[in-house]
Amino acid sequence: MRTTLLILFASFSLNAAFAQKTIETVEIKTSAVCDMCKETIEKQMAFTKGVTAATLNVKTSVLTVSYKTNRTTLEDIRTAINEVGYDADDSPATKEAYDNLHGCCKKDSH
Repeated sequence: MRTTLLILFASFSLNAAFAQKTIETVEIKTSAVCDMCKETIEKQMAFTKGVTAATLNVKTSVLTVSYKTNRTTLEDIRTAINEVGYDADDSPATKEAYDNLHGCCKKDSH
């Protein structure tokens, strides 16, 4: 019985070691232009699975995102940004979401 428990514990410990989460931080160039854009994108990131932190620099339009690599991917994060109307690096916003943005949030408005 004791040997079985030791083997189970060792197996669990080994699996836990391999399942450790890694946090990665990336910078994504967005099409954000104002504080309303910042609020929209940061709110979307707060509800995006695996994202642990996100901050948009409005002056540079760069979003800094930290995320758990075992919960999401960079591509999923870009897609989440696209789905609220903004470009993310070379990935364009969805047309419907972009069309629904407030006038001041559109790329050509400034």
